[in-house]
Amino acid sequence: MKFLRNLLAAIIGCLIAFGVVFVMFIIFIGIVGSSEDTVTIKKNSVLELQLKRPISDYVGDNAMDPFAGALYEQSQGLDEILHAISVAKDDDDIKGISINNNFMMAGLAQTQAIRKALEAFKASGKFVYTYGDFYMQKDYYLASVADSIFMNPVGALDFRGLSSEVLFFKDLQEKTGVKMEVIRHGKYKSAVEPFISNEMSEANRTQIKELIGSLWNSMLEDISKGRNIPSADLNVIADTLGGRTPEYAKETGLLDGVIFFDQYQQKLRNALNLGEDDDMNVVSLDDYVIRSNKKIVKKGADKIAVIFAQGEILYGEGGPDIIGQGIINEAIIEAKEDDKVKAIVLRVNSPGGSALTSDIIWREIELAREKKPVVVSMGNVAASGGYYIAVGADKIFAEPTTITGSIGVFGTIPNMSELAGNIGINAEQVGTNKNSVEYSLFEPMTDNFRNYVQEGIESTYNTFLQRVAQGRNISMAQADSLAQGRVWSGVDAKRMGLVDELGNLEDAIAEAANMAELENYGLKKYPKYKSGFERFMEDLGGASAKVKQGIIEEEIGAEAYSILKQVKSVMEREGVQARMPFVLDIK
Repeated sequence: MKFLRNLLAAIIGCLIAFGVVFVMFIIFIGIVGSSEDTVTIKKNSVLELQLKRPISDYVGDNAMDPFAGALYEQSQGLDEILHAISVAKDDDDIKGISINNNFMMAGLAQTQAIRKALEAFKASGKFVYTYGDFYMQKDYYLASVADSIFMNPVGALDFRGLSSEVLFFKDLQEKTGVKMEVIRHGKYKSAVEPFISNEMSEANRTQIKELIGSLWNSMLEDISKGRNIPSADLNVIADTLGGRTPEYAKETGLLDGVIFFDQYQQKLRNALNLGEDDDMNVVSLDDYVIRSNKKIVKKGADKIAVIFAQGEILYGEGGPDIIGQGIINEAIIEAKEDDKVKAIVLRVNSPGGSALTSDIIWREIELAREKKPVVVSMGNVAASGGYYIAVGADKIFAEPTTITGSIGVFGTIPNMSELAGNIGINAEQVGTNKNSVEYSLFEPMTDNFRNYVQEGIESTYNTFLQRVAQGRNISMAQADSLAQGRVWSGVDAKRMGLVDELGNLEDAIAEAANMAELENYGLKKYPKYKSGFERFMEDLGGASAKVKQGIIEEEIGAEAYSILKQVKSVMEREGVQARMPFVLDIK
């Protein structure tokens, strides 16, 4: 009977495997058969910019992979969006851009980069219109670049200034008996503050207020230019909620018209000089990206390598949303050893993470810098470990709205000795040597162990300072005065000497070309992530976990689930951390 059961199980397993392969083959044939090599764009068309998916700096798809983006919804690549707008600027078939009903899932620096690309598009003499049923602040910031802004008569516009909320868990720890033991260096290094206090420290409040104030001023400067409204007047509008209704928003100059969508379409038709019986040709961004990706703007035998490092920094291989020394160092080494690559641009978008991994990547950048120029471009955030890996470059560029700095380190260690005592658990340890029992989750942290961890924190902090002092050509004392875990906007970071220039990725690439003395050059992007098929097969294995996560989020709500993820993330951190001083949720 046992043999028959095993035989039956083997037969069923084979049938399932063959079934999966057959289904995947059918999907493959369907995708390949239905795909088109080119997208036909009619003359006198308008490009519709709808940014409905999360935006990453780089998606890293292989254009020849038929499964890329077909099996599950992906994020949109900022590099592809900017390239599409740049191509459209010189495309005779595209007469204008319509920004339609966005709900931006992008960072502030990414939004600013798209806005700059649209400014260049407008400068070519083409129009940019925008329509929304509602505008959140980031949506309006992007929309303010347009020639004309329109909104639904029963829509809403959020324009009130920036704010940030930080959650504190000290009471929760005391009630549950599960606490985080924290060791840190830096008076502003407040990533651990929510676990040791019930309220925000003045140092933390000061840095958050100054940071969001600088970001807001950068936004106001751009909006003021786009709408021809003085920044002081924009602050009055924000303070009085002067855009809270469509009518008020129009009266204050935030909008050009309060109309229905069909009326907006008529304005697009007028801008295209269409007759009553003429069809309006609208091409979606997704379709246009297929066309624009075939248009190579930068050409040349010599190459500049652009390496994208995005996400938390964790020890290991890494992937599309995780910076690991495996995938990043492999890209750096490949670019360093490629004779056709004359310079390297590292695009950093990270709140930090593992100090060990940061130093391993920093070292590889140092080695690459010995052979060819290395320039860093900072995205939404390049803080703590993100700044750590950036500081080894020859030159650093940041957007005005980039969040950077946070030169400081900390360690968090979970402890549940109180909970164990409350529920009747007693842990006993046996070891061969005095320090062989390093730490127990079920015992209070000893002074010896705390001192040992503090020693590691101080050593890592001093190493971090040395990297900063060496990279920025300043003394250790100067580096320390800029450190202490303090975060800055790109504008303030330049003033403090933490970055060299304010600019976007294109500016960093141009500087790398200048340093390598290149006039004509192509781009080579790294890293190459796993194919869509590989990721799909991996997702099959993790489908159960994803379903469970979805059920939990639905039951407890999005905000509570966000808190749960924050706590879980802290519990899973290993080693000394060089990380953002808080979870910054700017609203």
